[in-house]
Amino acid sequence: MAKQPMLKFVTVPRDMPEKRDADARNKDFDEIYAEYAAAKAEEQSSRCSQCGVPYCQSHCPLHNNIPDWLRLTATNRLEEAYEVSQATNTFPEICGRICPQDRLCEGNCVIEKSGHGTVTIGAVEKYITDTAWEKGWVKPVVPAKERDESVAVIGAGPGGLAAADMLRRAGVQVTVYDRYDRGGGLLTYGIPGFKLEKDVVMRRIDQLEQSGVTFVMNCTVGEDISFADIRAKHDRVIIATGVYKTRELTQPGAEAGGIVRAIDYLTASNRASNFGDTVPEFESGELNAKGKKVVVVGGGDTAMDCVRTAIRQGAESVKCVYRRDRANMPGSQREVQNAEEEGVEFVWLSNPLDFSGDAVSNLTIQRMRLGAPDASGRQSPELIEGSDYVEDADLVIKALGFEPEDLPTLWDQPDLAVTRWGTIRAEFGTGKTSLDGVYAIGDIVRGASLVVWAIRDGRDCVAALLEELTAKSAVAAE
Repeated sequence: MAKQPMLKFVTVPRDMPEKRDADARNKDFDEIYAEYAAAKAEEQSSRCSQCGVPYCQSHCPLHNNIPDWLRLTATNRLEEAYEVSQATNTFPEICGRICPQDRLCEGNCVIEKSGHGTVTIGAVEKYITDTAWEKGWVKPVVPAKERDESVAVIGAGPGGLAAADMLRRAGVQVTVYDRYDRGGGLLTYGIPGFKLEKDVVMRRIDQLEQSGVTFVMNCTVGEDISFADIRAKHDRVIIATGVYKTRELTQPGAEAGGIVRAIDYLTASNRASNFGDTVPEFESGELNAKGKKVVVVGGGDTAMDCVRTAIRQGAESVKCVYRRDRANMPGSQREVQNAEEEGVEFVWLSNPLDFSGDAVSNLTIQRMRLGAPDASGRQSPELIEGSDYVEDADLVIKALGFEPEDLPTLWDQPDLAVTRWGTIRAEFGTGKTSLDGVYAIGDIVRGASLVVWAIRDGRDCVAALLEELTAKSAVAAE
């Protein structure tokens, strides 16, 4: 009888790829996890229990066929594993690096629930596609037939790029407009290299260009080109701008020098440290933590990116101030652990009261406690009277989350319907907006969310858009 290649979770322990020592990794922007060797990837994949109802798959926003590509990897059928992985996920090597697997697929793995330790799904996903690139299995898209229709995609982030990829596979002509000089959106300028090295993103941009996608960079819609002109030039438009407006601090002194936005700080760091660009604000020290006492306000993944970046820039000290406790923070627990290993101090149940100095020199911290749950079910933080203390700081980074820009005003489109939160109102599953032939996907619809959801939205939107174009073509032909 043939040897059973799977269900080895009882005899084979969970084993993540080797993580670089904190004292070494906190001095550079290289990724912190090593790659699996082939034998280790096969071994870890063989731990999958091949569930009849795979909760890993159902809890993945893309519903990736995870048990299938784990089995293919375990049996050394890696090219087939890549094809299965790529069938549902436009960028599996990116999701394998930055998805919060502990909250999604791995967090719902059956063998994790039984106490045997989850299958290392993200690490295997990364290994499969990195190997595919290395072996030359990833090729430019060559559609079976070119179509005459043209679609504009506004925003070159993960949602927009996923939409562009799917449109080109169908033969549609695609033009992507983006305000930055490089594609990728927050993948390029928001997420640090130690989580996602930039050549991983740039090779996907190159692949899309080779596939026939036209990129119009350094182009701000509403300034360099009007939204009306884009609609006039294309048959359909997909809005995938993301959300970039920073939630602001409202405490006294919050306008002082040395209090900066997370997106500005991370963009400057990525440009200087990962691309070698000359960034005046980085060179001057305005957006550089070197030698400074840094306080990051916030508890999400952006805050984790900021604190870990500040450590690598050579900050004198780095503290993260968050108003709830560790169990109630929105960021990845894995990222918190990595940050602590690298020398970040977390100040839980704390909130700034005010900031001192024309150029910030310190802030007053209020101690908090968790009270009754709020409308979402999370416990609301309450002030502890008389617990204030002063914390020195030369650089304060606001990482409080992002909100949508006022696109109807910026783009002179008063008929573009938005929600009470300012996000674009779009039909679930298709992305159709109040404007005829205009779709919206990703964070500009959902609010700040995960890369994997943006990819899902891009793929779903294109499926609906293609169905509409095909129906229109059929009517025209008749």
